[in-house]
Amino acid sequence: MKQIVIISGKGGTGKTVVTGAFAALAHNKVMADCDVDASDLHLLLAPSVKEKHEFRSGKTAFIDKDKCLRCGKCMELCRFNAIDPQPPAASVDAGGDFTVDGVSCEGCAFCSFACPVGAIKMEENISGEWFISDTRFGPMVHAKLGIAEENSGKLVSLVRKEAKEMAEKKNAEWVIVDGAPGIGCPVIASLSGIDCAVVVTEPTLSGLHDADRVLNVAKHFGILTKLIINKYDLNPDMAGKIERYCRDNNISLIGKISFDKKVVEAMVHGKTIIEYESGKAKKEIREVWEKLEREIKNLKQNSL
Repeated sequence: MKQIVIISGKGGTGKTVVTGAFAALAHNKVMADCDVDASDLHLLLAPSVKEKHEFRSGKTAFIDKDKCLRCGKCMELCRFNAIDPQPPAASVDAGGDFTVDGVSCEGCAFCSFACPVGAIKMEENISGEWFISDTRFGPMVHAKLGIAEENSGKLVSLVRKEAKEMAEKKNAEWVIVDGAPGIGCPVIASLSGIDCAVVVTEPTLSGLHDADRVLNVAKHFGILTKLIINKYDLNPDMAGKIERYCRDNNISLIGKISFDKKVVEAMVHGKTIIEYESGKAKKEIREVWEKLEREIKNLKQNSL
């Protein structure tokens, strides 16, 4: 079983379009959407949810009003201004109750240590949900982060873990992962233990800059990387610079995909480009997958 993650140094490069196409082309696979901040793979794969689970992460302060002395010390010490007397017109001197704004609270627990009577407790948050679903291409593990909840990479790691375990149980050949954009903790969690990272970039200066950053992250962890230039024909000069960058830095440019309006039409119809009408992009993505599949299988055979 091989795990492939599709990532990008920035959002909007076409990462999910490529992931959906790979999901349509690969045989005997499990899909995972690790872009939990703004997941959209489900828009292409239309999953039918079979299991739904809570995800808990981080803590928020809660005040026990029966124990609270209403001294106001917690409000004075909170540097995030997350504690206020209620109702708003109340004051410390008036003995108003204190409440914690769950969005503003950073979970530092300083107030709970400072409270003289131990009236403040730290309680674990329900930060989101994760799902096991069926799609027309096979099983999929995905998640949704709650509003204003931080993404430390824990939910990404959970999605990856569940997808890998499912693939092992089903004796699947591939795990196709839609990774998070950028270079932060969610990306590092997406890359952990991966066999190959496919970086999707676009022919712009910012596209090259951000692809360089995420390629260096993958290099730091010793992960095999491949690069795709999406919509390369919109800016041939910049696409040429990216090709030279790949040659100079010994990066495998596995393919270039043309700008094709049929990609947008396919998305409007809730389909991957592989399921839609023939066009340049469909042919080029298919060629990229066949090349990627061949190279990874060759690596597997050479390692035996």
